[in-house]
Amino acid sequence: MNFFLELLKYTLPGLIVFLTAYFVLRQYLRHQEQMKLMELKQNANAVTLPLKLQAYERLSLFCERISIPSLILRLNQPGMNTQALRYAMLISIQKEFEHNITQQMYISEQLWKIIKIASDQVVDTINLISSRIGNDSPSEVFVESYYKFSEELKFDSLEKALAAIKQEAALLLA
Repeated sequence: MNFFLELLKYTLPGLIVFLTAYFVLRQYLRHQEQMKLMELKQNANAVTLPLKLQAYERLSLFCERISIPSLILRLNQPGMNTQALRYAMLISIQKEFEHNITQQMYISEQLWKIIKIASDQVVDTINLISSRIGNDSPSEVFVESYYKFSEELKFDSLEKALAAIKQEAALLLA
């Protein structure tokens, strides 16, 4: 019994010191791991934040460049008929879309859907106006028809897309 008490007298303090050191060291290592993870996230954020902001900028520019008034100003030539203007506008929209398609990696899926819907609506509007006036009419008739149509239009998908881009960018910066 005496031997057992002697053994307990030496092992119990050692066991207490070991357990204390174990738990303190474990807590310290967890804290260090959390600090490393936070540092990695901050470094990743420092890299991805500029890319995301650039994506929002490029998609805002995309919306502006595919707006029908912008397309008319850039593409309408004297003597052009509606069919030629329509094709030029559709090709320009397609090229702009292809140029900016990779930006979907940096934005939300919902925002990308909004931008695609806006782009599709612009194409549908061009096709609708063109079908109403005929392909052989002068491009000036298309322009006049568009401005009459836009006065009747209550919903502009490109404005909604731009608002969604601004809203998502604001959330990123907040």
